[in-house]
Amino acid sequence: MYRYLKRLLIGQPLKTAEEGGQSLTKFKALALLSSDALSSIAYGTEQITTALFVLSAAATWYALPAAGIVLILLFAITMSYRQIINAYPSGGGAYVVATKNWGTGAGLVAGGSLLVDYMLTVAVSVTSGTEAITSAIPSLQSHSVLISVIIVLFIMTLNLRGMRESASFLTIPVYFFVIMIVLMVGVGLFNIATGKIEYSAAAHVGQVVPGMTILLFLKAFSAGSSSLTGVEAISNAVPNFKEPKKRNAANTLAIMSLILAVFFSGITFLSYYLGILPNSEQTVLSQIASGVFGHGVLYYLLQLSTAMILAVAANTGFSAFPILAYNLAKDKFMPHMFMDKGDRLGYSNGIIALAIGAIVLIFIFNGQTNLLIPLYAVGVFVPFTLSQSGMLVHWKRHKGKHWILNSFFNLLGALLSLALVVFLFCLHFGNVWPYLIIMPVLLFGFYKVHSHYVKVATQLRLSEEQQLHDYAGSTVIVLVSSVTHVTTGAINYARSIGDNVIAMHVSFDTNPKKEHETAQEFKMAFPDVRFVDLHSSYRSVAPPVLRFCDVIAKDAKKRNFSLTVLVPQFVPKKPWQNILHNQTSLRLRAALGTRENIIVATYSYHLKK
Repeated sequence: MYRYLKRLLIGQPLKTAEEGGQSLTKFKALALLSSDALSSIAYGTEQITTALFVLSAAATWYALPAAGIVLILLFAITMSYRQIINAYPSGGGAYVVATKNWGTGAGLVAGGSLLVDYMLTVAVSVTSGTEAITSAIPSLQSHSVLISVIIVLFIMTLNLRGMRESASFLTIPVYFFVIMIVLMVGVGLFNIATGKIEYSAAAHVGQVVPGMTILLFLKAFSAGSSSLTGVEAISNAVPNFKEPKKRNAANTLAIMSLILAVFFSGITFLSYYLGILPNSEQTVLSQIASGVFGHGVLYYLLQLSTAMILAVAANTGFSAFPILAYNLAKDKFMPHMFMDKGDRLGYSNGIIALAIGAIVLIFIFNGQTNLLIPLYAVGVFVPFTLSQSGMLVHWKRHKGKHWILNSFFNLLGALLSLALVVFLFCLHFGNVWPYLIIMPVLLFGFYKVHSHYVKVATQLRLSEEQQLHDYAGSTVIVLVSSVTHVTTGAINYARSIGDNVIAMHVSFDTNPKKEHETAQEFKMAFPDVRFVDLHSSYRSVAPPVLRFCDVIAKDAKKRNFSLTVLVPQFVPKKPWQNILHNQTSLRLRAALGTRENIIVATYSYHLKK
């Protein structure tokens, strides 16, 4: 049943040789990796105007210069990540750059920040999409958490099916949104040029607004920087591109950034020109669409496209998180299971871990994760700062063509990103303080995992001084519950591998007569095998078994014998029938596995009916 359901949801396994067929073209990669960045324009301008509207409606004209600085930062980040793609095409983005140039600690801060950020990306994107759905259908508002979880599980399943299928699916909502925004901005600018839309700004550009401070302006700018989240995803996923990987990834990043810049500047300008103000009942983007299209078909198509891209924007995290986790696991800072590829040639453990983390966040915040936008902006701009400053070190070491110009772009991006991190902590501390707790916990976990792997490698590595241990003989203990075909097979097998065979039985107070009959029956069947009957007054098998095995293990060690405990079990013909039988053998194997000098083996007897 499980296998059938898995094949239905995920599809048939792909051969390793088919991995090249899962690589992405620029067209599909743009849909798969840009949904987060492009969807941020749905709330980026609104974040700026909301911060300024706290002072007055007139102050909202400052959204134009604030957006201008965001665009400068976007340009610097884009140029920097194009360099990162060419210099470090293995993926991992900021983590790899920071590790190579600043050291392990800085790399782990960048990697840990992005891991958490991708979980926040999924949670924020999905809940934003859910809010768009429940706004259109108010009766669903009480089920918003359930809807969000279902969307996460759907996108997870889509990614488990492979990049090619998820990219094919995502082309519809992403390019639908792109077309609708192009149409809205184009029609809006045309109507302005032809005088069909009147100038309705709350204040003229350059007008002095009483009470306006540099602090408030910086708060608006830092809030609007959320529009840049997701830009780094392409540099993390370079290995997923078709050859030539570096050129295709760099061109895709340039295309995405150009689209983002045009959309963000166009929406910000239309918002200013139309005099749009933040409204708790209607988003800024919705108000712009209403002003440009009216409440006709195009307005509702734009709302539908916005809801769709917000819902699927989470896919950027599902594309980048598994590769970042792979790089951390490869360096022994995360469990090695994140290096394993699933049936469809994706890093399925990373995909599932991300989905679980996002669902946990959705439950913790009851589906209201928009308050976390400043926190997940910090999670992006800390790695931005480390990666771009790391590239300065890279250019200083390697020089290369146009390295001075490249260094300038990196310096500009690093300074703006650092300033933005400072602003976020100073101006939004109430929302970003969890970062100061999350990062130390993550770093502690990374180093503990790394320490474990280093110790394991040291202990497993062979050296010339170490000699292979030769045993003088072997003792085999066979666990016996009753005399059956399973017992007979296990005893015969034990005789074939052991010099000394001991049968061990645990009896209880419940039926002494039956236990005595079991001992007699065994002695008649195997008179040459030592039979030990252990008594337990507490209806527990494991403690007396462990005590006896410990005694025999000490004796075996003195005699230079190996000790094997053979646990017999029968295997039903159909898997579901396992639930009809107790799993004592599982508990015994788990308990015996904690003993250093005991080898645990299983004798399986397969039932025919």
